[in-house]
Amino acid sequence: MSVQLPVVPTASLPALLLRPWQVADADALVSAHRDPALRRWLTSVISDEVDARRWIDSRRRGWAAGTRFSFAVLNDGAEGLGAAVGHVTVKVTDEGSAEVGYWTAAEVRGQGLASRALEAVVLWAFGKDSPVPAVRLDLLHAVGNHASCRVAERCDFGLEAVLPAQPPAFPTEGHLHVRHRPPQP
Repeated sequence: MSVQLPVVPTASLPALLLRPWQVADADALVSAHRDPALRRWLTSVISDEVDARRWIDSRRRGWAAGTRFSFAVLNDGAEGLGAAVGHVTVKVTDEGSAEVGYWTAAEVRGQGLASRALEAVVLWAFGKDSPVPAVRLDLLHAVGNHASCRVAERCDFGLEAVLPAQPPAFPTEGHLHVRHRPPQP
């Protein structure tokens, strides 16, 4: 499936393009995962090109199976597309529900990229032609990840619950934010 989601520029931010991850993104993926601030919140780490290719292959399999839809986020500036600087994913979890996740590379963090990219993917996931069979999207993050909480709030995900820690994968409490599919006209 070849889905591309354009995000229009704002007065102060460039346009974005979201598309499925490609092998050519491996270097950008490894580079982003070198950031200790990013690694702090991830459950898996990509250390080298072999890890990156394995991760990208698993995302391709997710698209093919219709179970995980992962997008690379690229700045789409005057010079053309830049390297991948972010990630947004939708993982189908059960009937009527899916989970979203995202991250941004250090060099673009704090610029609104995560909110803009997440909103584009939410609109796509809830669109009438979407392969995502969800009426509800869940967004989970560690309680201490305040930036992720702000992204959830900006994208109209309501805080539904504080979840208990589940070590070793989730060593701290988490927030569960939820956004429901709007009624169809």
